[in-house]
Amino acid sequence: MASKLSLLCAAATAVGMLLPQVASTAAAKGPETVLYRFGSKPDGRAPSGMIDVNGRFYGTTSFGGSGCKGFGCGTAFEVDPATGAERVLYSFCEKSQKKICTDGNVPEGGLVVWKGKLYGETELGGAYQAGTVFSFDLKTGREKIVHSFCAQGCADGSYPDGGLTLAGGILYGTTPFGGAYDKGTIFSVDPATGEETVLYSFCGQQGCADGDLPSGGLLNVNGTLYGATGRAGANCPNSMECGTLYSFDLNTAVETTLYSFCSQPNCTDGNEPASGLVNLGGILYGATVTGGAFHNAGTVFAFDPSSGTETVIYSFCQNFKAVCKDGSSPANLIGVNGKLYGTGSGGKAVVVCQDGCGTVFEVNPATGAERVLYEFCSERVCADGTVPDGLFNVNGTFYGTTSEGGHYDDHRCDFGCGTVFRLTR
Repeated sequence: MASKLSLLCAAATAVGMLLPQVASTAAAKGPETVLYRFGSKPDGRAPSGMIDVNGRFYGTTSFGGSGCKGFGCGTAFEVDPATGAERVLYSFCEKSQKKICTDGNVPEGGLVVWKGKLYGETELGGAYQAGTVFSFDLKTGREKIVHSFCAQGCADGSYPDGGLTLAGGILYGTTPFGGAYDKGTIFSVDPATGEETVLYSFCGQQGCADGDLPSGGLLNVNGTLYGATGRAGANCPNSMECGTLYSFDLNTAVETTLYSFCSQPNCTDGNEPASGLVNLGGILYGATVTGGAFHNAGTVFAFDPSSGTETVIYSFCQNFKAVCKDGSSPANLIGVNGKLYGTGSGGKAVVVCQDGCGTVFEVNPATGAERVLYEFCSERVCADGTVPDGLFNVNGTFYGTTSEGGHYDDHRCDFGCGTVFRLTR
């Protein structure tokens, strides 16, 4: 299966058609502070995303944890942003039975909070080793499996990794595999009962015109869920690339394919959307990890649901000097005060990350102007982190994680175990 790290670290090689664009401004090194460096044996490695709950940050690591002896495992953790103190809340694979991680394995996609409990997904583990939806009670410290995937011969989906969306007390998400056609699903889970329902199975249309491999989280806008698939669509049936934008109406249970990527020569409109969408004033914004006008390095795009029009706001790798100085393979968009912010690869070219160690960038959707706020690996041996992920905003200050970088003295992490960072604009 495709991994998030491989998408972010993919080299930008193919050359696209050149179109007039607003030039990227010079990179401005913002003050970045590492709050916590992973690397102590039980604290896990490769963190991916956090949420703010009453001034404390909660997240997961995909690997490591107490007692982890095999592949994966992972942790749920807490960080105090005021002090940088980190605490492991739970180590996955503690309930192993005959080497089967029945409590989940490899948490992915971040967390949501509902009535004092954290909810998340594991890509592997569970009763059928195809992933789980789990809960963690912040008061009791108890972890519980809400649903194990592949309970219905994988017709209920498998290997979830896009994260959960909460709407009306129900959890919604996607799986990249499984379903009626093994091309992925949209599902719901009732956290009160654990009942899981498949709302839609992808590739139900001839030639996978509805898409394949749903990726990223779902966006709820007034009872309609919006999302993306990373493959297929009307312009490249059965292809491993392209992708679609889609909606799912919670009232009518109707899925609609809104846009198929690669509708333009050389996929200048973008290729492979791989993260969730952002709603700013009724316009949806997202990112593609490849495609665009320059070196196949990805785009930030806008989509108008009322007209069905997709517009590329910015094509990355305009400033190409061995690596994409303006960033590449963008992901994790958030909207703050009418502007878009995200993370990607590109930036500095150093020994440990030949295609760039990662950036935090800003895009103005009104003008198309892009600027790099921070290039990672600006400190000795990348102590500030590499491969950023999971950006979020708290009162004008950005926080996030890097899945690599930080400590380099731990034999489990060739390029560092990851960091929690703060970035002041």
